[in-house]
Amino acid sequence: MKRYIKTSVVLLAVMAGFTTFAQQKITAEVPGTYRNATVTDTTNIADIKWKSFFEETDLVKLIDAALAKNNDLQIADKNIAIANKQFSQSKWGNVPQLNAFANATSTRLSDNSLNGKNISQSLGQHHADDFSAGLNLSWEADIWGKIRNTKKAAQAAYLQTAEAKKALQTLIVENVSKGFYDLLMLDAQLAIAKKTLELNDSTLFAVNLQYEAGQVTLLAKEQTEAQRLIAAQLIPELEKNIQLQENGLSVLSGTFPDAKERASKLESLIVKENLAVGIPSQLLSKRPDVKSAELALKAANARVGITKATLYPSLTITAVGGVNAFESSNWFTMPASLFGSVAGGLTAPLLNGKKLRTQYEIAKLERDQAAIQFRQTVLTAVAEVSNALVKIEKQKEQYTLASERVETLKKAVSNATLLFRSSMATYFEVNNAQGNLLQAELELATVQKERLSSNVELYRALGGGWE
Repeated sequence: MKRYIKTSVVLLAVMAGFTTFAQQKITAEVPGTYRNATVTDTTNIADIKWKSFFEETDLVKLIDAALAKNNDLQIADKNIAIANKQFSQSKWGNVPQLNAFANATSTRLSDNSLNGKNISQSLGQHHADDFSAGLNLSWEADIWGKIRNTKKAAQAAYLQTAEAKKALQTLIVENVSKGFYDLLMLDAQLAIAKKTLELNDSTLFAVNLQYEAGQVTLLAKEQTEAQRLIAAQLIPELEKNIQLQENGLSVLSGTFPDAKERASKLESLIVKENLAVGIPSQLLSKRPDVKSAELALKAANARVGITKATLYPSLTITAVGGVNAFESSNWFTMPASLFGSVAGGLTAPLLNGKKLRTQYEIAKLERDQAAIQFRQTVLTAVAEVSNALVKIEKQKEQYTLASERVETLKKAVSNATLLFRSSMATYFEVNNAQGNLLQAELELATVQKERLSSNVELYRALGGGWE
């Protein structure tokens, strides 16, 4: 038996020498630079921890709360724990299985059977007893790397769940910060609407005096009142949106809807410029979703090896040892009751070979899918950085023009008001100037918010936010 086992192991080792499992090389082409990047070096804002990247203390508190209580992140933690358990279990693949057993049987034999007559003559009874206890050991030789690839697949799955959590955290950091900037924009627009309403009230008061004096018509009074109602109607709309935004931030933070304390003002925030973006190849190590796609490809590679191994014979070695007796009084009598056996066996698929080969072909196709998905993830990551860069560049130009427009319209409103009081301008010119200023200031606040949000998008696109 020992010679048979040794011969089987040598035979399988020789067969393994002629069999190789193709592993697809994990590569992804990346450009040398980003489109719209003004400076190219290895300095990268993704290296900055998020608590240092965001300077507003009230925003940092919001993000802290979200990362501590967000339910999606807590689910991600459980996924990591599950994958860790599975990976730990896979490490025991090369360890023999050892089971203990204890059996007691009693069989009533036929008096007319040969065994029955022998038992009756030798023991003077019509039944046969058997008492056994021992250990059963089984071990499968990892000739084709099936167990080794199972470990690789489990390890990749575990690391993938960790990267998935990082990617989720970067998304939460981005969403909370952008939601916070949206909230500040709504605060600024509400203040603009209230200020405009006060200005409209002043104009309406003057028009009413002129109307009572017979200097303007009823149409002038009604038109001025309608202009005032535009700003008045905007106030409850903005107040509603503020509460909805606060509720959204509460959900991200894993809490019930409530008001969000904030001291920051949109107009006082400084938009960072000339942010360092590094080079595209850094995305392979900094972006969690890119690393997750790479790990998915590694797991798919390992599954190809696993399914390939099932096409070949497997060698299993078993050993059984313990005590056995036909009388319970002699069950543990040593060494007379001791027994043991060792066996080695080869198992090769025959009728199910087609099914196993189909599984192997499917695994190769799934590996090809994972490779394509990896390349697509890298492509998307590079595009997101480029998109954020062009947004930052063009929104800066928009902000400059919008600021100039607001300053011009402020002068226009001031001049129109003075001319109106001197009867050198009509109510229509005053209302038109005030309406244009309201719209321009609202748009300026929107552009300022978009500039802040684009910086956050760039930070997340480069892989920042999970440290």
